[in-house]
Amino acid sequence: MAAADVRKFAEGTPEERAELVTVFLRAGCAKDRRQRHTDAGAGPWLRGVHLLIRTVGFGRVLRLLSLAAPAYARADTPSTQEVRRLKRAILAHSRRSWLVDGDCKSEAVTAFLLLRRSGLQAVLHIGVREHPFALHAWTVSAGLCIPDADPRGHAFEPVLTIDGGGR
Repeated sequence: MAAADVRKFAEGTPEERAELVTVFLRAGCAKDRRQRHTDAGAGPWLRGVHLLIRTVGFGRVLRLLSLAAPAYARADTPSTQEVRRLKRAILAHSRRSWLVDGDCKSEAVTAFLLLRRSGLQAVLHIGVREHPFALHAWTVSAGLCIPDADPRGHAFEPVLTIDGGGR
C-alpha cells in the first residue's frame, strides 16, 4: 500500500475510499463488511451453547465469552430488522428443540456470541427477581432484547452486565 493510497483513504472523498476498499476486497486483503448470520446457523450454535452450559456450568461459560466474542465493534450500528430476524431464528430453534426447550441462558449467550462475532454491539444481562425468586438472562442490541427482558410481565433487576469482549 503506497503513501498515496493512505492519503486517499484518509483525506479522499467517500467515493475514493469506497473504490480503495473494493480493490482491497478483490485482492483478498480485507473482509467484506459483516458476515450475516443465517437463520439455519443459529440452531447449531444454540444447541452447542446449551450443551456447554450443561457441561461446564453457566459461570464458566460467562468467563469463556472473552475468548469466543471479540471485543471490537464495527462503526455501523446493527439494524433493528437484522436483530429482529436473529431473535426470531433463535427463539424458533429454541422452542422446536427438545434439548434447549426455551432456556433463556442458552438463548441470551447464543445471541450475544452471534452478534459479537458479526462485529455488532451487544450487551448480555443477567437479572434477578425477588419474589418469587428467579434468575433470567437476556441480550440487548439495537434496542431489542433476546429473549424478552421481562418474560410474562415479570421485571428482572440486572445484577451482572457483560458488554463487548466478555467484560
